Amino acid sequence: MKSFFKGLFAFMVVFSSLGLHSGVGLAADAQNEYLKNSGFETDFYAEGSWSIEDLNWDAVDVQHFSYSTDAWMTPAEGEHALKYWIKDTAVGNESFTVSQTIPTLPAGSYELSAKSMGGSAAEAGSVQLFAGDKSAEATVTTGYNTWGSPVLKFELAEAVTNFKVGAVVTGAPKSWGYLDSFILKSAPNEGGDAEVPEPVASDIFVKRVAGMDEDFIKGVDVSSIISLEDSGVKLYSESGKKQDIFKTLKEAGVNYVRVRVWNDPYNAKGNGYGGGNNDIQKAIEIGKRATANGMKLLVDFHYSDFWADPAKQQAPKAWKNLSFEAKKAALYQYTKESLLDMKKAGIDIGMVQIGNETNGGLAGEKDWGKMSELFNEGSKAVRAVDSDILVALHFTNPETSGRYASIAETLKKNGVDYDVFASSYYPFWHGTLANLTSVLKNVANTYGKKVMVAETSYTYTAEDGDGHGNTAPKSTGQTLNYPITVQGQATAIRDVMEAVANVGDAGIGVFYWEPAWIPAAPGKKLEKNQRLWEKYGSGWASSFATEYDPEDAGHWYGGSAVDNQAMFDFYGHPLPSLNVFKLVDTGAVAPLKIDEINDVSVHANAGEPVALPETVTVTYNDGSKGSVGVTWDQEALKQAVSTGAGAYVIEGVVEGGSTVKAHLQIQPKNFVANPGFENSDRSMWSITYGNGAAPHTDFQEKASDAKTGNYSLHFYSGTGVDFNVEQTITGLEPGTYNLSMFLQGGDAGNSDMYLYAKTGGQEYKANTGVNGWVNWSNPEIAAIPVTDGTITIGARIKAGAGAWGSLDDFYLYRVN
Repeated sequence: MKSFFKGLFAFMVVFSSLGLHSGVGLAADAQNEYLKNSGFETDFYAEGSWSIEDLNWDAVDVQHFSYSTDAWMTPAEGEHALKYWIKDTAVGNESFTVSQTIPTLPAGSYELSAKSMGGSAAEAGSVQLFAGDKSAEATVTTGYNTWGSPVLKFELAEAVTNFKVGAVVTGAPKSWGYLDSFILKSAPNEGGDAEVPEPVASDIFVKRVAGMDEDFIKGVDVSSIISLEDSGVKLYSESGKKQDIFKTLKEAGVNYVRVRVWNDPYNAKGNGYGGGNNDIQKAIEIGKRATANGMKLLVDFHYSDFWADPAKQQAPKAWKNLSFEAKKAALYQYTKESLLDMKKAGIDIGMVQIGNETNGGLAGEKDWGKMSELFNEGSKAVRAVDSDILVALHFTNPETSGRYASIAETLKKNGVDYDVFASSYYPFWHGTLANLTSVLKNVANTYGKKVMVAETSYTYTAEDGDGHGNTAPKSTGQTLNYPITVQGQATAIRDVMEAVANVGDAGIGVFYWEPAWIPAAPGKKLEKNQRLWEKYGSGWASSFATEYDPEDAGHWYGGSAVDNQAMFDFYGHPLPSLNVFKLVDTGAVAPLKIDEINDVSVHANAGEPVALPETVTVTYNDGSKGSVGVTWDQEALKQAVSTGAGAYVIEGVVEGGSTVKAHLQIQPKNFVANPGFENSDRSMWSITYGNGAAPHTDFQEKASDAKTGNYSLHFYSGTGVDFNVEQTITGLEPGTYNLSMFLQGGDAGNSDMYLYAKTGGQEYKANTGVNGWVNWSNPEIAAIPVTDGTITIGARIKAGAGAWGSLDDFYLYRVN
């Protein structure tokens, strides 16, 4: 029956019903006061009730489907549904959005649900519900007549207008499926109380996070605080008065403090390694101050004398030459004695971390069998001191597929005793929040563990406050999805808390890493800072750490690389973002203003007119985006155009007085006519086919296959690709020229592909090839001597049956 269905699916002709429907056909709408045509009972194309967006019509078929055309199908409800099919000719994954915009929706708790059915394995599609900026986990189809029920719960702190809800459907070639019975309904919030607290007035916008109970951990790691205070750092209250930071943290909603502990972060002469010089004595002092202000303590044992992370898990100096059995005993005794000392000091210890970011090592051991034994020694010591203290294990890189599932399974197989699986999550390195929720939920549900984020942070400014470089932002290698502003920092923290809360009851909290690690001497007073870092250990490493960590600290010792990720400014005043820890309970609103203006990039060819945009994109502090007018420095623009090839920065002023920059790149004149095939007159290009082959290229209007613009030269042949495309250019000044182009494609067996130039009786080549859709190759031929003013440029493309791809953006310019 499966093969019969697949044939029917591929060849059936579906007729939409526009007439009356039975009572069962209106089942979804009867439950639904917000959505129109929620069960697709009428033709959504004809009436416009649902929008189909971001759809590649050449690769995806979306239809209004009647259940009456398939006698074997079990309807989700009613008589009709939405049907989709990712064609087998599609190149890679395709997706589209089905959505409906609701004119007004009052504040409250809501539940959006749908019915989804479709292929399994290689033919499966995924459906991800969304409502505004909220998204559920993607639900994968599992087979014919197996209807799933994806659900998204969300809250609105205030009434909204033009609120979009729907689903994003994604699938590989040959994927197929059906959607039906969308329902949007009011629902009680997680606590059973239908009322949502009114957001409070603040300096920042904060959307309330639903699903957090009173015990949800809103923690910070302030391990460097004592060294900073010893260095002269002063910290203030919100009103501007000098105040103990622990009181300020408590007032901001923080309920937990994390402190790292190193066994012996000093050399033989008593000089500290830096990073706060955090031995057990420092931890006790920090713990006492946290407890005095009503906050619990998380003790983070690194089992090292300095920083421990995935790249460094060095045993303490005193343990270096111990046998493994002796090391186990030392770890147990050290943990137990340290915790007993803390308990004697009256510290309220809520959790203990056995190791720090132990992805592949602990106390010098890298074998998971031995690591597991060490974990258990630490856990046993904690249980011996106080059975109510939670035992946490800490890992990082949640973005790596399968990592956490593999670690959790290894811990189970090795019989490791622990309560909390903790993760680092830095938004600029560690993947999406949806993935974070997913991998933590998998650990929680599969292994019955609590989960949390032990470290997170985000930058509020790009400035450096102490003369020592910062870890973020960087121009490459980082994902900066939030504005680099105080508001952006607050939103980033809030979203991490929501991601953990979305795990469910097992998601117990989040710790922000080092919100007070500000300059010892602000104002980039580097020499003074260096003296303080060395004396008090208030930088990330001192020169004395070289003996223990020569590869890292030995080369890069110095100050804080996170002063621009603190939640206090460089002079010790708390930022409004610090209050996010309490504002997530109620939500907060602020006067609307521009929070970030995106700079623009403009590329132009020398000798051609340069037009800068009349508007620029801005992000407001409530997270919305818009466009505002901009006035550019016309004199600077004229000067750049007259100067010619080069890179320029043109200043602009937006409405309201804020500034923006246009990064203008003027390239040398391109002597290729119609280089990207955008103009309809393409007579300057000559295409010839080899061995009598039939034409198998076309100037295709398809932006997704073009490097720039809408057009490219597309090729495909089921019997083999074999063609040359070329253009002859005359009237050039004698000199040296460079030539390049862009090429993408695939399935090119036995290929012979190259860019070429012919001039002065010589031919110059640059071999190239294809390696996947939109993986653009950019071959270039440099230093082509043109002596007679004429050159023929082109590309040779030859490959076996089934090869496909496109060429775009030929570029010939004079070097000298």
